[in-house]
Amino acid sequence: MRITAFIAAFLLLSTISVAHAEEGTAIGSINTTWRLLGPDDKITITRYDDPKVSGASCYISRAETGGIKGGLGLAEDPSRFSIACRATGPIKIIGTLPKGGEIVFTDRASIFFKTIQIWRHLDAEKNVLIYTVTSTKLVNGSPYNAITAIPIN
Repeated sequence: MRITAFIAAFLLLSTISVAHAEEGTAIGSINTTWRLLGPDDKITITRYDDPKVSGASCYISRAETGGIKGGLGLAEDPSRFSIACRATGPIKIIGTLPKGGEIVFTDRASIFFKTIQIWRHLDAEKNVLIYTVTSTKLVNGSPYNAITAIPIN
């Protein structure tokens, strides 16, 4: 009985964390490994538009695991990704940005716990927005990460 309650609570919490994930715009994908059963392994490209910075878009490429587990959404995607954020229009900050940075987007990388997070920081001295993508799962003691910047004109 305890195990059933634990599983139910765990699934509920997992659903809640996925429900808060921001939806990016799918741009395309590249197949990297052919799989006999289920979808192929691939690299996907997704665009995320910053909700607090008009004209700022981040492009993420990331590895996704295919196969039977990947097709069912049960596979854990590797922590391999790249980020490039660009001014896709005039940069205009909507409201104020917190000094310590904030998580702008999250996306799941496995059915349980592992997510990819995009953080935004402001370098007020140089007038630059800095975006960093990280994985919430620690790998060999530190998370994988990538960084990019957009100057504010």
